[in-house]
Amino acid sequence: MKSYIKKIIIITAALVFGAVNAFANNEAKEDWKEKLQAEKIAFLTMEIGLTPQEAQVFWPVYNEINEEKDQAMYEVIKYYWEMSKAIEAGKPEKEIKTLLDKYLEAQEKQRKIDNDAADKYKKVLPTAKVAKLYIGEEKFRRLNIRKLRDMQGQKK
Repeated sequence: MKSYIKKIIIITAALVFGAVNAFANNEAKEDWKEKLQAEKIAFLTMEIGLTPQEAQVFWPVYNEINEEKDQAMYEVIKYYWEMSKAIEAGKPEKEIKTLLDKYLEAQEKQRKIDNDAADKYKKVLPTAKVAKLYIGEEKFRRLNIRKLRDMQGQKK
């Protein structure tokens, strides 16, 4: 009976440790995302040259568009993986066609959001600053790719 209780305690401790570890990893992931977002805001604010008044109206629009972009990207990735798995599993042509159509629809939705974004930005910023936004986003993306590569190089 004592070994039975000992096993229960060990299993319970392992489950609690696993839950705590998963929670900590999720918190670290969220902290990382928040830190990256704060860096992006500071970087773009400087690159665009936003005045405090412009920033006040620009960031809510930008955040709304980014939320739409994130949701659209999630759909693209979701249907990509579903389509890939269906092909690997040898699913029927009809099922693969349905997934391909959904994947292409999701990509089209993503392009539409990107195309409509410039018009929304131009409603709150001068065109030159909208152009600086796109340049700044690309600079920020490249900067972070370099950082990631440098970090990977240090690990080796």
